[in-house]
Amino acid sequence: MRLSSPKLLVDINGLAGLRGIEVRGASVRIGALTTHADIERSAEVRSRLPLLAQAVPHIAHAAIRNRGTIGGSLALADPAAEYPACALALSASIVVSNKKDQRKIRAEDFFKNLFETDLRPGEVLTAVEFPAAQASDRSAFQELARRHGDYAIIGLAAHRSASGLRLAYFGAGPTAVLAKNAASQASLDEAKEALARDLNPPADLYHSSATKLHLARVLLERAWNTIAK
Repeated sequence: MRLSSPKLLVDINGLAGLRGIEVRGASVRIGALTTHADIERSAEVRSRLPLLAQAVPHIAHAAIRNRGTIGGSLALADPAAEYPACALALSASIVVSNKKDQRKIRAEDFFKNLFETDLRPGEVLTAVEFPAAQASDRSAFQELARRHGDYAIIGLAAHRSASGLRLAYFGAGPTAVLAKNAASQASLDEAKEALARDLNPPADLYHSSATKLHLARVLLERAWNTIAK
């Protein structure tokens, strides 16, 4: 997309230490080079991160899922991608490293703007850590696209836990967006009304902002009813 013109490209696919899915107590750590297909096939992800398991089949097509990685998706920070919204909904921590140090960044602080993140010069995204779902947690993933595999017109990653409801929309702004006003409401009707205070989705070639807000409310209703069951 001509967003950068690097003088040097380094292939990191051979770094086995950046690949894999590991349960660490109450969290699940996924290495940056873990492919979408690895996540899609993972029994640990299905049982401990059901929201992520629901999201992965919506990512592009099988050939891309075999090559693309969770670290690449998060570092690119495409606002129409599924993983950034899941990271927000699940209160994930992004792990980044340089030659000397490592730091963990809350997903809410990592995504800054369109294709912009909190990565600093000399840092590489090495992993992402998700809190493992508890038995009482409920998740729902919804996405509308013109065709399967296309970027979403609008999408929603929703997660309800003991700490409350988190609604993360994608395709709704320059980054994935947490709909905090809608999530704080007691009823679905109130949440749908409050969503206008959370989202101002950009129009695209086919859909006006008002249409995308309407579709965001449709997804909210679907997710709300799923989580309430």
